[in-house]
Amino acid sequence: MPTPVVLGALAVVLAGPLPWALSRWRSLRRTPSAAMLLWQSTALAAVLAALGAGLSLATDRLWVAPVAAGDVVVAGLAGLVTVVVAARLLLSGHRTGIALRRMRRAHRERVDLVARTTGGVSVLEHDLPVAYCVPGMTGSRIVVSRSTLARLSADELAAVLEHERSHLRARHDLVLEAFAVLHRAFPRGVASGSARREVEVLVEVLADRAACRTGERRALLSALLTLAGSPAPHGTLGSSGSLAARVEVLRDRRPHRVQAVLVLLLAAAVLALPTALVVLPWLTGLDAR
Repeated sequence: MPTPVVLGALAVVLAGPLPWALSRWRSLRRTPSAAMLLWQSTALAAVLAALGAGLSLATDRLWVAPVAAGDVVVAGLAGLVTVVVAARLLLSGHRTGIALRRMRRAHRERVDLVARTTGGVSVLEHDLPVAYCVPGMTGSRIVVSRSTLARLSADELAAVLEHERSHLRARHDLVLEAFAVLHRAFPRGVASGSARREVEVLVEVLADRAACRTGERRALLSALLTLAGSPAPHGTLGSSGSLAARVEVLRDRRPHRVQAVLVLLLAAAVLALPTALVVLPWLTGLDAR
């Protein structure tokens, strides 16, 4: 089977069916760092396969002489498709990034107007217990409500604040933004929302793990239950999302080292396959010359 066809089919599989299948692998969340690498490898491999399919077809037609007029037409069409794919990715990245940054900047400005600052935390006069962070390149905010301070113990509050600080340190907002960009860039009939939803769970699990390294696991669990039902505003990262999945992972204290290694190997294999399909034909052509 020609390499461009294989790459095109691989791009479709990596954009839709594979993320759908991985999202059904619930125990994958028990090794969140390895799982995140797998999801990122899958996303990168999908982009590489989509771009590589057009480039491969173009070079196949133009690489070996004699080159007929039909070969030039096919190569031109393949190159055009590649440009369209790249343009959709760039346009999606631009629109998503601009919209999120504008929304977060406006939210930070509103918080600064109505909240009081205590120990680097913005406190809102609100009856619902909420806790979230507003990420940004500069001027990030951690926001809690007066009700949160009243309902949480010192240990619970410390766990929640460390959870939010972990989001900001690791720039989980950029991870989520990348998957939002890819979901928006791929055609609706191909793209799967499974990757974006599962990565949203994983960034929360990773922040939970960071909070548990410096605080009590039981305190974090208790705080999550208190904050349940109070979603964070759009564009922010909160402490109350994906509660059921996170509680399940927090209660599992086993290391799962074997699974982590297998997932990392799978991530490497997923990324290596389209890379090899793109690079090897070019190397073979160079050797033939």
